[in-house]
Amino acid sequence: MRKKTYKKKIYSLVVALAVVVGGYITTQLNQPESVQNIEDIPAYKNKPYVELNDGKPYFTEKDLTTKSFEKYSPLDSLGRCGVAYANVSKKTMPTEKRGSIGQVKPSGWQTIKYDFVDGKYLYNRCHLIGYQLTGENANERNLITGTRYMNTKGMLYFENMVADYVKETNNHVLYRVTPVYEGDNLVADGVIMEAMSVEDEGLDIEFNVFVYNVQPGVNINYANGKSHLAKEK
Repeated sequence: MRKKTYKKKIYSLVVALAVVVGGYITTQLNQPESVQNIEDIPAYKNKPYVELNDGKPYFTEKDLTTKSFEKYSPLDSLGRCGVAYANVSKKTMPTEKRGSIGQVKPSGWQTIKYDFVDGKYLYNRCHLIGYQLTGENANERNLITGTRYMNTKGMLYFENMVADYVKETNNHVLYRVTPVYEGDNLVADGVIMEAMSVEDEGLDIEFNVFVYNVQPGVNINYANGKSHLAKEK
């Protein structure tokens, strides 16, 4: 039985998401409407992600297609990214090295360093859908302010899994990433990552996780991205 320790604040974020996202997503963009049915998300407990819905993504049968595509939500009135959705295949993958993305300043962006953070910088410009999957470079609709921890310890694992599978099989993977914000906060509390291999209907690739936008040892103000060292307990 799952431990009954939940972060009610994040739950309220997810419930609100279906309403907020519905207000600014294009009609073509498939959003995870079932997100509003999530009852709770556990508090961060020293693991970069937690499984949602028993690992089952919120895709439906009609979503399964072998047509490659990628779609990105327009920025909302606060300049925040919304849902990013793609059917990843070799056709969507990059054919050249990644270029500069430093010109993009995602909502809540702050440049700050901590010596104990890998690479020093607290924040990365995190691709919702990784560059290795769709080749999107400095696309402001695909870049959020994310901690180094979320980027490399959480999201990268799943991105690599999908990339390796597509390269090995030449199959397709439905892939959707949904940033979750509380109210008018400029920095997301985390992202929901969903994926399903199409040709075998999820036999090889299937996951649904919430990746926490945290950095151990740092307290983050999600309203504006400012931060300070966490007090030792």
